[in-house]
Amino acid sequence: MNISQLKYSDLRKLLDQGQLTCVDIVRYYLSQIETHNAKLHAFLEVYDTEALYKAALVDQKIQSGTAGELAGLVIGIKDLLCYEDHHSYAGSKILQSFKSTFSATAIQRLIDQDAIVIGRQNCDEFGMGSTNENSAFGPALNFKNTAHVAGGSSGGSAVAVQANMCHVSLGTDTGGSIRMPAAFCGVSGLKPTYGRVSRWGLIAYASSFDSIGPMARHVEDLALVLSHISGADGQDSTVVSSNEFLAKKPIQGNRIAYIKEMAEHPSLQADIKKAFFEKLELLKSKGYQVNAVDFPYVDALLPTYYVLTTAEASSNLSRFDGVKFGHRTKVASKDLVDMYKKTRDEAFGEEVKRRIMLGTFVLSADYYDAYYTKAQKVRRLIKDFTQGLLQDHDFLVSPTTSSTAYRLGEKTMDPLQMYLGDLFTVQANVAGLPAISIPMGEDSQSLPMGFQIMADVFQEEAMLELATELV
Repeated sequence: MNISQLKYSDLRKLLDQGQLTCVDIVRYYLSQIETHNAKLHAFLEVYDTEALYKAALVDQKIQSGTAGELAGLVIGIKDLLCYEDHHSYAGSKILQSFKSTFSATAIQRLIDQDAIVIGRQNCDEFGMGSTNENSAFGPALNFKNTAHVAGGSSGGSAVAVQANMCHVSLGTDTGGSIRMPAAFCGVSGLKPTYGRVSRWGLIAYASSFDSIGPMARHVEDLALVLSHISGADGQDSTVVSSNEFLAKKPIQGNRIAYIKEMAEHPSLQADIKKAFFEKLELLKSKGYQVNAVDFPYVDALLPTYYVLTTAEASSNLSRFDGVKFGHRTKVASKDLVDMYKKTRDEAFGEEVKRRIMLGTFVLSADYYDAYYTKAQKVRRLIKDFTQGLLQDHDFLVSPTTSSTAYRLGEKTMDPLQMYLGDLFTVQANVAGLPAISIPMGEDSQSLPMGFQIMADVFQEEAMLELATELV
């Protein structure tokens, strides 16, 4: 029996019927980790003893009929998420040795339903990257071809699912960090509506963009996990109550649009373009209305995203100063400010430093209105125009990425080329909308491709139904 290929609902039936135990499931995933992780570097830390102990307890609860709704679901968690009494490094040397005193709300809600956390997964430092090469602990590698990247920043989370090292991963998405690695690794990844899932316990990169969401082989499992991590949380005032999104008027679900400027973008790989238009033909054959639409702000998406996220990053990361927790320089310092500088210079990676400096620049008094204020105005235009399109259509679809997984080192010397890789994913974060990436076959080099679906706020259920039809 290949446990990793089963949907959780099928796995749960076997558990309830006594044909399988949680201990069996955890042992299977631990064997996969032992076989593959040294090469793929998806997990930074594996909770083997703890996971087996929890599995035995959950088996007892299944036998007594008191098990939670996610009993036996084995999950991995991105290194940006806090887990009580466990290390959370955010992929950075500056948090090396840091141990969290509480669990992120999303993790705690899964644990409360008897999900089993098997380990902590590799990621780009503070979520800043598209390839996982910015991790201070080395990159996660693509299981399909280890000469290629896994995507970022939730690269370890995607590879863990791809290589059958856990059933579901919990990642984060600021500009595509769930969907891009999902596409590169041939799995499914969901970025919920901003405000649907609590960000409490997420080590922040850009607070008005960050989202927590699941990655899995099966869309049905994404829907299941989303149903448990959603809803109001007193620790995060931006989260809406379950009643608000459940009361959202259902959509017709048969009107689909794609943005011409993206489908015909010069950066789009030929294999991906061909597969995308084949998917549009499939939608038409299923009775969907498919229309091409214009989007006048395509060229503004990336500048708006990077101005605002770097600004928020420079503010959020100011707390990492060597005083309260994490790394502190051992080099003698003249004064407190000198200690700050030495600590941050030693422990932050190059990409994090770059984004902090960019953010500090756009927030400076001389340039605040020219960059930050203007970007906020353009963000409003992008959001309003996107939601206008979603008044006339139920879904916006596109390729998830412009190319398949890059070769290791291919983009690292040119940050601008790296940033261009986010073009198809940042729109959902700028507008605060839900989006999902599902597999779209493989290119001529046998590398996975991704198909992206975006919907209006809190329309995840309809979006997941469409995704289920297409995988």
